[in-house]
Amino acid sequence: MFSAIRNAFAMPELRRKIIFTLVMVLIFRMGCYVPVPFLDPSMLANLIEGSGSVMNIMDTFSGGALSQGSFFALSYQPYINASIVMQLLTYALPVLENLQKEGETGQKKIQRITNFVSLGIALAMSYAYYATVRNLGAVQYTEGFAGVFTAIIIILTFTAGAQLITWMGNQINARGIGQGISVLLFAGIVSRGPSVVWNMFVAAAATPTLYIAIFFVVVFFVFMIGFIVFMNESERRIPVQYAKRVVGRKQIGGQNSYLPIKIAMSGVMPIIFAMSVMALPSTLEMFRAPAAQPVGFWQNFYAGFINFFKYTSPWYALIYFLLIIAFNFFYVSMQFDPVKLSNQLRNSNGGIPGIRPGKPTADYIRKVMNKITIVGAFFLGVIAIVPILSNLFISGLNVAMGGTTVLILVSVVLETGRTLQSQMMMRHHRGFLE
Repeated sequence: MFSAIRNAFAMPELRRKIIFTLVMVLIFRMGCYVPVPFLDPSMLANLIEGSGSVMNIMDTFSGGALSQGSFFALSYQPYINASIVMQLLTYALPVLENLQKEGETGQKKIQRITNFVSLGIALAMSYAYYATVRNLGAVQYTEGFAGVFTAIIIILTFTAGAQLITWMGNQINARGIGQGISVLLFAGIVSRGPSVVWNMFVAAAATPTLYIAIFFVVVFFVFMIGFIVFMNESERRIPVQYAKRVVGRKQIGGQNSYLPIKIAMSGVMPIIFAMSVMALPSTLEMFRAPAAQPVGFWQNFYAGFINFFKYTSPWYALIYFLLIIAFNFFYVSMQFDPVKLSNQLRNSNGGIPGIRPGKPTADYIRKVMNKITIVGAFFLGVIAIVPILSNLFISGLNVAMGGTTVLILVSVVLETGRTLQSQMMMRHHRGFLE
């Protein structure tokens, strides 16, 4: 591994990409500790501790910036929510659907619109976060002109931080290694790892019986990492045979190949989408907390709605699981088009043995893809609800870094390793993982 890293840094172009990615990660980590003006971060711990494990997980993804009320407190949430909205609207509005079919030019226009939607969502979330910290008494000035000026500065600072993270992610995509948002998520999770482990041992020191639970948690995490690696690398291979043809005096074609379909084709994106949707009730609670003793229909309805989506509610786990399955099918349908793939096989004189070209081939590929997608969706759903189940059965440890965080860590490491390997193979170097 060390020799492979040395070979990677020996290549000027690859070295520049790695250094650029590390610089972006360093800026991200520095931004997580930049204080927001007129805020008292010492009073914000109650916001995370009192909001359930949903906010704990969001704080883990942001690298602790949410609980500290720092410059990057909103993290990636506005951009992810904007991406969800745009992807749903692409199927609903013919204008956006036509833009998607225009290739690179249309994708740039959609990306520009997504950035504006992300800006609007960031402003709304910034105001919600400001209203929450103001109610906690963490804002220095709340009355008169000073209060208005303070509110504007805090909201614009949170919004600017969210937009800067989006820009850094796009820059990593263009000039660095790996997927930008995933790399920044990886950095935030890794930075929170030591504190999570420390808190587990502190809880065990107060309750010695929890040391046994820590042992089983460690064993389970090792098993989970192996299981995630196995599922990430698993794929269904559809055999493909290419017909022979004569070009000049040479006979080409006649080769046998396969079409790989990964089980976890969508990666961690369905979990992130579902988590963003499930965080909406918590965002509403920031705007207006439910009454301690609700009176009347609307107050009771609002309080019941907020409690229904609490992290400790069994309905939360069920809806979360179903949303992951739905988003997985939705994401795979956007990324994988059986009709287009069937046409490409027919144009290259290829076909699946025993299946006629054209519509039968597309139907067969769609059938196989649906079966694989079901397996992948259940895999993601089970991984995602592990923290909920662990907190129900082992309440003293509060394991915020559950299956989702481990899945992100493993996926980013594998994807970055494959990217480096392909970059080195293109330049006649040995693979990164060899």
